[in-house]
Amino acid sequence: MDEPGPLEELTEPEPRDGPDQILPATAIKVWEAHHPVKLHVTRHGMASDKPVSIYTMFKNSATNYPKQPAMAVKRDEVWKYWTLEEYFHEVKTVAKALIRLGLERFKGVCIMGFNSPEWAIANFGTIFAGGLVAGVYTSNLPEACRHIAENCSAQIIFVEDAIALNKFLAVKRFLPEIKAIVQWSGVPGAPGVLSWAELMAIGLAERDDELNERLSLQAVNQCCSLIYTSGTTGPPKGVMCSQDNLTWITKEFSKHFGIKMATGVTVSYLPLSHVAGLVLDLLMSVYTAATIYFAQPDALKGSLGKTLSEVQPTIFLGVPRIWEKMYEKLLDVEANAGFVKKSVANWARYHGLNYYHALLSGRSLSISERMSYSLARKLFIDKVRAAVGFNHCEHFVTGTAPIAKDILTYFMSVGIPICEGCSTSESLSVGGINELRPGRYKLGSIGKPMPQATIMLKPHPLCKPGEGEITYKGRCICMGYLRMPEKTNEAIEDDGFFHTGDIGRFDEDGFLYITGRIKEIIITAGGENIPPKLIEEHVKREIPFLSSAMVVGDKRKYLTILLTLIATMNPDTGEPLQELTEGCQFLLKKIGSNAKTVPEAIAEIKADPSGPLATAIQQGIDRYNNLHAISNAQRIQRWTILPVDFSAYNGELTSTLKLVRSNALERHKDAIDEMYDTPNPIKITSKL
Repeated sequence: MDEPGPLEELTEPEPRDGPDQILPATAIKVWEAHHPVKLHVTRHGMASDKPVSIYTMFKNSATNYPKQPAMAVKRDEVWKYWTLEEYFHEVKTVAKALIRLGLERFKGVCIMGFNSPEWAIANFGTIFAGGLVAGVYTSNLPEACRHIAENCSAQIIFVEDAIALNKFLAVKRFLPEIKAIVQWSGVPGAPGVLSWAELMAIGLAERDDELNERLSLQAVNQCCSLIYTSGTTGPPKGVMCSQDNLTWITKEFSKHFGIKMATGVTVSYLPLSHVAGLVLDLLMSVYTAATIYFAQPDALKGSLGKTLSEVQPTIFLGVPRIWEKMYEKLLDVEANAGFVKKSVANWARYHGLNYYHALLSGRSLSISERMSYSLARKLFIDKVRAAVGFNHCEHFVTGTAPIAKDILTYFMSVGIPICEGCSTSESLSVGGINELRPGRYKLGSIGKPMPQATIMLKPHPLCKPGEGEITYKGRCICMGYLRMPEKTNEAIEDDGFFHTGDIGRFDEDGFLYITGRIKEIIITAGGENIPPKLIEEHVKREIPFLSSAMVVGDKRKYLTILLTLIATMNPDTGEPLQELTEGCQFLLKKIGSNAKTVPEAIAEIKADPSGPLATAIQQGIDRYNNLHAISNAQRIQRWTILPVDFSAYNGELTSTLKLVRSNALERHKDAIDEMYDTPNPIKITSKL
């Protein structure tokens, strides 16, 4: 494949018809930021839209809806707002400041901190100035920060506070290209670090000439943003996104969800360094002139519910763990309800579920059913929606990991129909998705392919008959991985198909199912290839009081599994605690266990391996083995209860709550070894 040379070797003078120009390109994939890429533009259909830059998209919204509230954040218990006009002006101000500080075109700008207006302004300011945005997860350790900064040749670093600042200061001596560090919250924690006010002052003192020059050089088929993979299977890779990637998919998602202009409300809490946060929060809110409310930094530790109740979003994306936590809290409420209220709730949920079953099957409700559903809403369903902040929410979405059918069914029964989908950073969140209309929704699947991309199952040695590796092709596919030619060529074929690494199958109705993960396959000592995720979901479904499950067995003679109970969490630190939630205690009481903490549960099982709790767990494992294990190699032979749940606090989960298997294996090595070393069929560990 022909590749352009270094930046200085490009034809001079460079075209200056930006920011919406398309530079000539021969490559469909690249790995250097300044290289233009061929766009997947078609003559007809949704991929035929004229490419536009992020600057033009933002300017159009600010011009058409200048006084529309664009952003809000609560500080000192008061919501502070930015209009679209003010937002656009501050982005331009930061862009001018970055140029003045020495940011060069196609050089990196790292942003590390919780979602905030400053994060958003720094993001767009970097793009306007011709740099590369590189979001950094707040959970990253200094070495991971160094890797990202080195990979993108970072010249400017934005940090929220002293904690984030210290991570970069610890590795700054290895990053000679850094020209400035900006801390947007509080007083800068080190000499030479700029405050947000100082940055804005620099930008306000600059004319627009240099910014306009930068904009004139921009092209929609060059890289402007980097999304670093979570690094669960190796060093994070910088997914290169062109301006066309981002603006086109933003427009398509807005149409797909039927978002009305200047009416949307969203709560931003998922990391903006993740593709979902970038596209659904930052870009879609600008394009549709929606209002984005930034949650508090402790959103995932307990305050999200309060923010949802105040803001009442119109669209909500929750990763499975968020929905699980909401489900657990609702179970807690049910556990404390009296007989009458429980009876009303069960009756109402029945009719709530019946309504959606009828809707999705295309069946009209009878007069009696309509009356019952209307009463169910008044007595229970609308109250639940209001309690969780979803009075005005029209779209509920989940993705990034499997979610239990029981949870989807429960939420549907209370008027919160969650549309499950699956996608990748490299496809800019395009993949399969369930939709609330007949023939487009099936529990357990990830829906039918979205029309924004072509999905094809391609043969792979690990796939069984009827399966294949899921691949995507379309205008949403990224440009490649920054400075990683081998990884780029490995992931993206010459014809444009991107290999997801997921194994999947289509059913007779065209619904897509993920059946395994190539890079997460467990290969037993007997050579059997086993997908752990599906086993884990089956086990959790069979044992409702479990919070997490992780299958172990790579290079081992048989499978074992690590289990955790649903327990509380420190709302300030995110540290998993040992007290069981009220909902979990309620479920345990139903099987005859009085345990209120994880140590009590472990002690109960140790004292009586044939008691109610140990029996319930073993029976759940047996049900999986008998009903779902498709071979002897996929049967779970032993299990153990861990003293605390997996968490980002302990490094076992990513910022998007995906399991980091390597870290979990290392942290719980002793517990795993005990399961394989002891002759006992069930081994319970209480080691931290």
